[in-house]
Amino acid sequence: MPSPFPTENRLAAIDIGSNSCLLAMARLEDGKVHLFNNRKEAIRLGSALDASGALGQEAMQRGWECLQRYAQVLGDLPRDRVRAVATQTLREASNRDLFLSEGSRILGCPIEVIDGSEEARLIYRGVAQLLPPTHHRRLVVDIGGRSTELCLGQKLQVLQARSFAVGSLTWAQQYFADGELSALALGRAEQAVADLVGSHAQAFRAGQWRHAYGASGTAGAIVKVLAHATDQPKGWITRQGLDWLHAQLLHAGHVSRVNVGGLKEELRPMIGAGMSVMRALFSLLGIERMRVTHGALRHGVLYELADRWKRERCPA
Repeated sequence: MPSPFPTENRLAAIDIGSNSCLLAMARLEDGKVHLFNNRKEAIRLGSALDASGALGQEAMQRGWECLQRYAQVLGDLPRDRVRAVATQTLREASNRDLFLSEGSRILGCPIEVIDGSEEARLIYRGVAQLLPPTHHRRLVVDIGGRSTELCLGQKLQVLQARSFAVGSLTWAQQYFADGELSALALGRAEQAVADLVGSHAQAFRAGQWRHAYGASGTAGAIVKVLAHATDQPKGWITRQGLDWLHAQLLHAGHVSRVNVGGLKEELRPMIGAGMSVMRALFSLLGIERMRVTHGALRHGVLYELADRWKRERCPA
């Protein structure tokens, strides 16, 4: 029986985050999703909220220019095959409607601001979809610029999902604004995570899951540093690795003096904050080691879009 899908069935997902804007594209062939294009640009929206919670004009312009480039990549792709989502920074921004209106016009499709629970659910879906199948429960941790998502699931089903207003960017602004990497500053940053997440930790603690996975920015930055400078297994974050990084940051004493391989320059001001959040979550949730995965929010959006497209083309 011939496939009900045309030869070219492209789909696209766009994730407008606090630090980066990401594009993922795929094609459907015989009902299967084949990823073929991933793009990422730093737009730094999360660092551009002023005291009143409004996005600055320059930051909005960076975002719009990125979306213009993505619109060119999308080309003639029908916009009902594109889903664009925005997360914590645009959840918070008091003038988000201005950004969303112009951004939607540029893309030719709506930009949807999703809530934290939906973000966590889609992150889990994106991670689980790109992992080998197993019946064991999985924990997924995604530390972004302005929010952190914890997701517990089994196969493709989400069992628990929570989002917290804690991220590498917000913690850098609150606890490391002067760049000082002292034991006091690092300790305060970790304790603040414990205070915020602690009452919800039981649902995500070791014993509820077999494997832990890290997704997206902070996990990716940390794992590159550990792989570059320690004997830790590549692709893994461990307690020992985090303790090593903690010691390196204390020795540096200031973000300007941090000298670890694998760290991108634009992430230097946030490494102390990101490490503190990750280290606190390891302690709170009883994590000994975590595998860093390529799956992320945009992949969850893309796979759900593919499911919808398949249902529409092949109704039961």
